[in-house]
Amino acid sequence: MSASEFWKRKRVMVTGGTGFLGSFVVKRLKELECKEIFVPRSTDYNLVEMEGVERAYRDGKPEIVIHLAARVGGIGANLNNPGLFFYQNIMMGIQTMEVGRRHNIEKFIAIGTICAYPKYTSIPFREEDLWNGYPEETNAPYGLAKKMLLVQAQAYRKQYGFNAIYLLPVNLYGPGDNFDLESSHVIPALIRKCLEAKDSGKKEVILWGTGNPSREFLYVEDCAEAIILAGEKYNKPEPVNIGTGREITIRELAKLIASLTGYQGKFVWDTTKPDGQPRRCLDVSRAKEEFGFVARTPLEEGLKKTIAWYQNMRSTPSSCRTTPL
Repeated sequence: MSASEFWKRKRVMVTGGTGFLGSFVVKRLKELECKEIFVPRSTDYNLVEMEGVERAYRDGKPEIVIHLAARVGGIGANLNNPGLFFYQNIMMGIQTMEVGRRHNIEKFIAIGTICAYPKYTSIPFREEDLWNGYPEETNAPYGLAKKMLLVQAQAYRKQYGFNAIYLLPVNLYGPGDNFDLESSHVIPALIRKCLEAKDSGKKEVILWGTGNPSREFLYVEDCAEAIILAGEKYNKPEPVNIGTGREITIRELAKLIASLTGYQGKFVWDTTKPDGQPRRCLDVSRAKEEFGFVARTPLEEGLKKTIAWYQNMRSTPSSCRTTPL
């Protein structure tokens, strides 16, 4: 059965389907002519509360659930909201999977986070390393809340025969990302700071940390494709990394974004601020072997698309803006 035929026969609920990653997953499902797509909006269905989860299942009647809904942010947001990030993420995940089990759905696709890995993990990160230590402190509450989805998925598979899978995407970026400096991740923050500094003639931009940590970045559209492939082909209990397998230091990333945005000033590194996890780079062999996923978008190409989208959004009146799709 082809991917198109597989999804044509399915009713799918995508939690977080209007969000950054979710919007691309929904777009891909539509391209594959998915039988029915139900997106429970947070304004109508509060998935932190059991009543909202149960109502979403009653209204959507899904056969497959892709659970993307999450409360997320960069280092600053995680530092300021550890309790909120832990509570809301763990409640959304646990309840959404539990109600899916009760409804005897065909499959539950849980989206975890790279923040679930221990702070000091051998490079490249292998799925077997997930339990070899405590996560990096600044994002541990969020990372552990999302990690519990893996525990729940494996427990439910063992006791109930429930087909839940767990995917671990690396840091995402792309059109439609969050560019709010209070809560954004590193790529949109760097793009915005560089463009604003260029426009205002600022000679320097202050960035957090030392710039020495490394990160791996995955273009959001590639991640959506990985989720679709796993939804069709993967049905095992082991977690699966989703990424490119290539890392770049934050310092080199800043230089690249400065070049692509035309910012010619300098960066000042505020070493009183935390660096976060020292390195991140995934072993992505399992995703390739199990469901044929290989990331297609080189970092520079993805950054150009993201910068172009953000520049267009900045120049467009808010009343005329559309989605990044």
